[in-house]
Amino acid sequence: MMKSYKTISLIIFLTVIVSCGPLEDYRQFTERDIRPPIFISMGTINPNTLELQFSENILEEPEYLFFDPAIEIKDYSVDAEKIQISFEEYLEPGGLYKIEITVSDITENSLTLIADFYGYNSNIPDLIINEFTCQGSTTNPDKVELRILSDGNTAGICIYEGIDTEWNQRKILPPIDVVEGDYIIIHFKPEGVPEEVDEVLVKDISGGLNVHPEAWDLWVEGGSGLSGNNGTITLFTNPRGNLIDGLLYSNRTSSSDENYRGFARTVTMNKADRLFDLEGWTAAADLIAPEDAINPEDSTATRSMCREYIYEDTNSSLDWHIVPTSTASFGEINSDEVYSP
Repeated sequence: MMKSYKTISLIIFLTVIVSCGPLEDYRQFTERDIRPPIFISMGTINPNTLELQFSENILEEPEYLFFDPAIEIKDYSVDAEKIQISFEEYLEPGGLYKIEITVSDITENSLTLIADFYGYNSNIPDLIINEFTCQGSTTNPDKVELRILSDGNTAGICIYEGIDTEWNQRKILPPIDVVEGDYIIIHFKPEGVPEEVDEVLVKDISGGLNVHPEAWDLWVEGGSGLSGNNGTITLFTNPRGNLIDGLLYSNRTSSSDENYRGFARTVTMNKADRLFDLEGWTAAADLIAPEDAINPEDSTATRSMCREYIYEDTNSSLDWHIVPTSTASFGEINSDEVYSP
């Protein structure tokens, strides 16, 4: 019994000696960069070139690269944290493509990215958000009108209820050859009937509520209408593109609540901040507030919010007015009359 006890004591003693020995220095591993690069942005910069931006320098060759649909690559180049991929053929303007790519930084930390991008549209017209209703009715659902200011093609242009980073609904416009003076009506609350078809070649083939025979009628598939009193509407060159136009509307004030600067929810505040950061809307102070927005309180399904026909774009509520009852003018020249309660 005593011998067994001594054996156990010896084992414990040796274990203590080993465990008290010098520890291996693991600092070399913590000092080494073990973080993969971070994806920053991506977009087409001309009809046949895609550019990707990462947070740090990238190795010259990708570990894996795949496109859907397949595209023949002409050139692949890396300049520090940027990758440019040129293709043999021009991409379809506004066309949807998918990339799968695995890249590594200079310490061989890898990142795999799977993302969509859109073909470059070199013929985007000048256009603005010109009229909208957010207090729609059964017979006059919510709509947004775009006014075309120059000839061009709408392929890939994206309108959001929200902003590019946070949105509720969106419509990616099909390729339509438009001319100065045209109007596009985006129907945000379709009934879902077969007659509601996007007009791409001719203006008078769509059925459904509030279509206009001389405007381009487009439909948000599954659309549920716009937020009634507190929202953001924006227009981008494509879903990953640059801001073209935007607006902010709200019937709230900075004192409506304490947590979200009066915007009711964090997501609504974030959308307003993003529009402000993109210089798409102005603010009276350093931070955008509900008081800076268009107040939709007096609007209805037929009292739309409009720009003046001869307008000044100041990116503020000063550009907008509510027209009298039954004076909404989707597909036509806006009324300059102002509703008076």
